[in-house]
Amino acid sequence: MTIFWRNTLTLAGAATLSLGIAYAQAPDLSDPPAIEGEAVGDHGSHTLRMGLGLSDTSPQYLSSRYFADILEQRTEGRITVNIFPNSQLGDDVQMMEMLQTGSLDMSYPSSSPATTYVQELAVFDLPFLLPSREAAIAVMQSDTAQRMLDAFEGTGIKALTFSENGYRQLTNSARAVESPEDVAGLDVRGLSVRTMENPVHLSIWETLGANPTPMAFGELFSAMEQGVVDGQENPWSTILTSNFYEVQDYGSETRHVYTPFIMMMSQRTWDRLAPEYQELVQEAARLSAEYEIQLSTEYDDWARDQLEERGMQITRLDDDQVAAFQEAVQPVYDRWAPRIGEDLIAEIQSIVDATQ
Repeated sequence: MTIFWRNTLTLAGAATLSLGIAYAQAPDLSDPPAIEGEAVGDHGSHTLRMGLGLSDTSPQYLSSRYFADILEQRTEGRITVNIFPNSQLGDDVQMMEMLQTGSLDMSYPSSSPATTYVQELAVFDLPFLLPSREAAIAVMQSDTAQRMLDAFEGTGIKALTFSENGYRQLTNSARAVESPEDVAGLDVRGLSVRTMENPVHLSIWETLGANPTPMAFGELFSAMEQGVVDGQENPWSTILTSNFYEVQDYGSETRHVYTPFIMMMSQRTWDRLAPEYQELVQEAARLSAEYEIQLSTEYDDWARDQLEERGMQITRLDDDQVAAFQEAVQPVYDRWAPRIGEDLIAEIQSIVDATQ
């Protein structure tokens, strides 16, 4: 089934998609921008399969619908996009491998597992590097970030644009966390925390005294439900749309890492597209990424409040508590800065400083 997002979509209150799917509770999100521009020339028809890790209520999915609609409208239906959310086609790692072989056309992974292809992306995994959303956006739209996207050349993957996964927050089913000592446990065991398959993330939680457990996102809910792990860390919007509040009692607003998404296409698929189609895909990716960031911004605080309404006890850390976490993870910088690139880190910190 080809999935389009019609411009009649509204998301205030009970939102209804053109497919007849109703969302009982949704924030008052901005409508998708009007699609502008003339139709491009006829360069044949393409049906693209796009796999997503998150649910069909997430900003990632909603903005991907907008991406699909741009392509459908500007090509007069010659490019259509079938979107498969909820890790239906595999986790981020598996879907990137499928991009390489050409068995999947598009995916939208977090930057963290993509460090396998471009090591410099690990800079986004350093804790507390990006202190504000404004700083994060400035970095993602910089020449520095474009060089990282360009570095995928030769991997079999065409990296199109960055957008927002967001600030990662800690949840767990064991105890409230207000300090690094609460993570380590001291007189009790340290928390077992699911992480992505990323060595910097593992290093963060090892440094804090937790027991980090790499695991595919699609396996996480059942792992928490069965007590295989105590908790996990993701943006509030992901925690809400994944229903983690059903198996997690405590949340802490740590904002310890800001992680981007990267919209990707198989290089084989990209090479099959006519140059005018390639230009349109790149433009649609940019526009949908801007919309995804907007949706994610609107969704974030609302999602946290919704989690509280649904029973999660959330601790909002003050500046002193955040500073304690920053000090505790300094060894992560000492270990990883030489590997990631001290010049790259300094370049990003310069961009950050200009936004303050």
